[in-house]
Amino acid sequence: MDLFEAAKQLGFVAMGVSPCQRPLFFDPFRAWVAAGKQGDMAWLARHMDIREDPGRLLEGCRSVVSLAYPYSVNRPATPDGYVAARYTEPRRQDYHDRLRESAKQVARLIETNYPGAKTRVCVDSAPLLERSFAYASGLGFIGKNNMLIVPGYGSYVFLTEVLTTARIPGTGHGGIQNPCGDCRRCVEACPTGALEKPFGVDAAKCLSYLTIEMKQMVDEKTGEKMGRCFFGCDRCQEVCPFNPKESREDVSLPPVKSIQTMDEPSFTSVFGKTAFARAGLTKIRGNIAAMTGEPRECENGVL
Repeated sequence: MDLFEAAKQLGFVAMGVSPCQRPLFFDPFRAWVAAGKQGDMAWLARHMDIREDPGRLLEGCRSVVSLAYPYSVNRPATPDGYVAARYTEPRRQDYHDRLRESAKQVARLIETNYPGAKTRVCVDSAPLLERSFAYASGLGFIGKNNMLIVPGYGSYVFLTEVLTTARIPGTGHGGIQNPCGDCRRCVEACPTGALEKPFGVDAAKCLSYLTIEMKQMVDEKTGEKMGRCFFGCDRCQEVCPFNPKESREDVSLPPVKSIQTMDEPSFTSVFGKTAFARAGLTKIRGNIAAMTGEPRECENGVL
């Protein structure tokens, strides 16, 4: 079966192939890390040799297959009017697990079509500059909000890759010309100023980082900028003219009062297999407290 047709049947909206080589945006990424723009996400500064040479992830790697899978344009909401970032899709299993299984099917087809080929699936966890490879493969362009934008679908997509020793014909054509023009909607919409300039982001200021990745609890000043969203942030995507506008709120989350009173077993039962599990109950409670102005509790007492 044709790889592209197989990917389409599996739900991927775009697929591209690029050579396994030094990523196009490696130097800007290294400079970004050197400037400390990654906050306390220390893993982004590790394995820089692998990021520069993805062939270290799979010996003899020749091709990188980039795949884009769409997530819902609807915002997960609580019955009492709070929301979370769209990618969380709380009715579904964490995207890492779902995409890995789908990408493995693409990998198996590569091994069938190219006898003797080896493959390795990467889903947002290996030290791979996935947007660089997606761009190089012709999958889409990088917007001023630093998101990969797939023409016709926008940036509401997950990315995954299949590294392979097979020499698959590339699909890139020197990159897609950036059509953003003079638009600065994403930069102007960023509530914390994390988008310091077009294509320039300080992750340490980003609400997605602050409410998910940052080890410390968010403060009340940050809570004031969160609006109604207690987990992640989609502002720079919501205003992007390349993203769908037909969005509604999907009541797929329990009331925030219920989340605040959950114990760990209850949290695991409700959120244990979803994207919310990464941050954990204590972090999410802190986000809600900062947003609502209520007292917060932690292991050492009230914050």
